[in-house]
Amino acid sequence: MIVAGFGFSTRARIDSLRDAFNAACAAVDHPPQMLATAADKAASLAPLADELGLPLVSVTAADLVAQPTFTQSLRVAAERGTGSVAEAAALTAAGPGARLLAPRLHAADRLASCALAEGAPL
Repeated sequence: MIVAGFGFSTRARIDSLRDAFNAACAAVDHPPQMLATAADKAASLAPLADELGLPLVSVTAADLVAQPTFTQSLRVAAERGTGSVAEAAALTAAGPGARLLAPRLHAADRLASCALAEGAPL
């Protein structure tokens, strides 16, 4: 299963989320079957999940911190304790032994990022 994990600003709108999703999906042969993000951001991602017809997983702050990430944002690390919410959310939701397919990719406006992970879901 492929999971699309998201990290985004409170200023991000659905167009930003969709743009980040499309950028990440352009690099893979199979589309994601699930979306994931930090629990406190899930309500903002729900409209995209509904639009895509995909389930949405809320990831706890503790689970985000536990995941190693390819990329390291100093701001995100200071705020969230992880280098990338998108990468950590994707890895967590994809289950134990999941692997990132690529580092996070940003929307053109840089208000949202999306990373894809492959594994067996929780």
